Amino acid sequence: MNSEDLPVDLLSVDQALARITAAFQRLPSENIPLIDALGRVAAEDVIATAPVPAFANSSMDGFAVRAADVQSVPMRLPLVMDIPAGVSPPRALQPGEAARIMTGAPLPEGADAVVPVEDSDQHFGVSEGAALPPFVTLLQPTRAGAYVRPAGEDVQPGRIVIHAGEVLRPAMLGMLAAIGCGRVPVVRQPRVALMSTGDELVGPEEALRPGQIRDSNSFTLFGQIIELGGQPLRLPTVRDTLADARRLFGEAVALQPDLILSSAGVSVGAYDVVRTVLEEMGEMHLWRLNLRPGKPLTFGHLRGIPFFGLPGNPVSAMVTFEVLVRPALLRLAGRPDDALTVQAAAAHTMRSDGRRSYVRVTLRRQDGVLTASETGTQSSGALMSMVLADGLMILPEGVTSVAPGDVFPVRLLKPLKEEWL
Repeated sequence: MNSEDLPVDLLSVDQALARITAAFQRLPSENIPLIDALGRVAAEDVIATAPVPAFANSSMDGFAVRAADVQSVPMRLPLVMDIPAGVSPPRALQPGEAARIMTGAPLPEGADAVVPVEDSDQHFGVSEGAALPPFVTLLQPTRAGAYVRPAGEDVQPGRIVIHAGEVLRPAMLGMLAAIGCGRVPVVRQPRVALMSTGDELVGPEEALRPGQIRDSNSFTLFGQIIELGGQPLRLPTVRDTLADARRLFGEAVALQPDLILSSAGVSVGAYDVVRTVLEEMGEMHLWRLNLRPGKPLTFGHLRGIPFFGLPGNPVSAMVTFEVLVRPALLRLAGRPDDALTVQAAAAHTMRSDGRRSYVRVTLRRQDGVLTASETGTQSSGALMSMVLADGLMILPEGVTSVAPGDVFPVRLLKPLKEEWL
């Protein structure tokens, strides 16, 4: 590897991250219906106040008995009651008696075991209104506790069933329902005002005139925000005039979002208006990072609301979101940072300019070694390179040349595959 000194006028990624994350804290909580809670973040521990199950019940269709009565078989016992699920037993079970019982039905007092219907001389079919047979012959011996789910088998009162900060998954929703939690305290979702900047931008269905390009950034950033549990609030494109920037930035502030995010307009071009308006309406905390791609990035506050001005090139916008906006958004949402990183060896020579570089790569295991290959051109405008990328290989500051076999961390952009481990 060759190295060179860092550019002295550029802020390092680590310095920028420290300043950015210090400006964010977790949003307040809200109580929402359980049916809406999938994927949300628990704002506090949820504690069971009652046992689950609430009562001892049968895990099989069969016959509730006293185990001591069914030690020698075959054993013929009188059937004294029928206990379907959802019905309380009418009386206790006495020695030498049996009760027909369905899966999930409460065990009668006095019973301590269930004999499955398969181990009897009977069968259960759909026969509405049919009389309970007077006797049952049991064909297999049993033991106390057989096919019985005791009260509290799953959860005892006082147990924490959901911990604060956990992302709620389907099984958790079922658990919350089981303990009677119909509304859930969750962290409020971050609301992100989102806009793109540039006279050249048109929508995906509009015809292109000479010099125009389609706005892809607002769609990729929209998706990235949703993936992290945020609520994007998409605004119209900001045209390259101070008046339009002032108007739309004012509209963004009026939405009272938790974060404002724009792409383009933060470089040094004659029509890059974002920085100017940010300095008029707020304050700028950092600009220009020792980062590739994505050097021209702005972070500040707009009327007190955190603001990111991302680069306009599609790859630069996505990478700077992943590296710098993601930690801020996760902090707002109270979510753990679940970004995964693997170590991989370069499959071929790579070049950089000495900035910390995030190289788009595909991963493949060859001869037992996980290798990374560039997706093709590393142009910051080549969005297809992000479509193809399994991850971003992180080359540290000062590295200008990578030889085949050099090992660096790769931040995954796709679900982890077994072959990458």
